[in-house]
Amino acid sequence: MLIFATNNENKAREVQAILPAGIKVSTLKEAGIDQDIPEPYDTLEENALEKARVIHRLTGNNCFSEDTGLEVEALDGAPGVHSARYAGEHRSNEANIALLLHNLEGKTARRARFRTVVALIWNNEEHLFEGVCTGHIAFAPTGSGGFGYDPIFIPEGSDRSFGEMTMEEKSRYSHRKKAVAQLVAFLNQVS
Repeated sequence: MLIFATNNENKAREVQAILPAGIKVSTLKEAGIDQDIPEPYDTLEENALEKARVIHRLTGNNCFSEDTGLEVEALDGAPGVHSARYAGEHRSNEANIALLLHNLEGKTARRARFRTVVALIWNNEEHLFEGVCTGHIAFAPTGSGGFGYDPIFIPEGSDRSFGEMTMEEKSRYSHRKKAVAQLVAFLNQVS
């Protein structure tokens, strides 16, 4: 069993769709863990490792976690590690998008990137994998698919937001897919 240290069902679905059919992950809920793991650090790497370490200490099982941030050039990399709570602790996608668009008002330079760091603990050893998707922030949300900032992020090479794409379309660009692909390559080597 490989535990994915998340309670976010959208992320779990997205990751499971990326993984080969032979690899089944369990979410925290499916593993019987009812705990929200804090993300107290200032880097995606440290937060991803913290989540994996907590689950490994609780279960002793191989596990992985991820932390993802949207980094906007014109905002000096914000919201970054604080992406999920950008507009406050209540974690509202709509409020986060509204605040981000407000902070970008009057700015024409809207380059941004999604960055995902996956932390794996496999046989008591820690491994990190990173995936990046570059693009830009739209002036208004479009589409109702995906989650988080998807309706305002347009990946490089597309004229549509992640919010307008199916999961299959999004996975062609996905930062999470790139990081998980490295995880899968590693697992294929050690399995």
